[in-house]
Amino acid sequence: MQTDLRKKLIDAFNLSNGEFLSGQKLAEIAGCSRTAVWKHMEDLRHDGFVIEAVRKKGYRIVKVPGKVSGDEISLGLKTERLGRTIHYEESVESTQKIAHRLAAEGAPEGTLIVADEQTMGRGRLGRKWHSPKYTGIWTSLILRPDLPPAKAPQLTLIAAVAAVQAIEDVTELTSQIKWPNDILIGKKKVTGILTELQAESDRINAIIIGIGMNVNQRVTDFPPELFETATSLSIEKGEDTSRASLIQALLLRFENLYDIYLSQGFLPIKLLWESYAISIGQRIIARTLTGDYKGIAQGITDDGVLKLEEEDGNIRQIYSADILLEEE
Repeated sequence: MQTDLRKKLIDAFNLSNGEFLSGQKLAEIAGCSRTAVWKHMEDLRHDGFVIEAVRKKGYRIVKVPGKVSGDEISLGLKTERLGRTIHYEESVESTQKIAHRLAAEGAPEGTLIVADEQTMGRGRLGRKWHSPKYTGIWTSLILRPDLPPAKAPQLTLIAAVAAVQAIEDVTELTSQIKWPNDILIGKKKVTGILTELQAESDRINAIIIGIGMNVNQRVTDFPPELFETATSLSIEKGEDTSRASLIQALLLRFENLYDIYLSQGFLPIKLLWESYAISIGQRIIARTLTGDYKGIAQGITDDGVLKLEEEDGNIRQIYSADILLEEE
């Protein structure tokens, strides 16, 4: 996790607009000695940052590494709350597992857990999520909204809208949402979302939103069983994308939508979600624990539940299912 001193230095560079900051100025901002500033500049260099140092001018950061460390995410982050506390690990079993522990220990809202690799990443229903090193975004976000537990699924839909918008912001690629938690480009999955709760019967203690995004994988990075169903932003765009920039855009988009949701309710989110949904108006199969249901997807309710119009005109509400377009 970033130290407070390191965070103050990164924040100072964030506000400098690329201008030089003197060692004395940085020491005053961070509340430390100029020697400590120098040491932290050397540590940043060791971590892959390119730092220009000019006598009587000071320091400025001219290039950042290709990692997703807390330092790189913080440098350029424009949010007020989300991602202001970052826990980074190079390799973990699962960011969700760490997030659950940190949430139980009282981590503040907006705490971000991010890793360069997951060895036991997972999606819905305990499915494995392929998370190779240095290729994608494997992250979990801790939220603490004052909401009843029944509202938690709406946060998945907010995250889906934020992911679509962030992908477009950074790559200009168009993606779509397949209810409830998949982001597709064409008909191949590029992002998955997993929302989990720490809650009592009448209140949420923490919502943990896990997001896995395939960013810079090549086709050969996917196991054979995923060739036909998964893709990456790199495959679709033909060039690599900064993972840190994507995380920054994702957090900013999520924070804006989250604030709208908390102040105005779910309706604005619902309208946005439906505008990005791939299945609205399409014939689908909803595979649930109680059976398969066919019909036309008619949107979602004010609670985020999928509405399926069956052959007899009956509107069935789908709370949890795997969704297939009928031609699949």
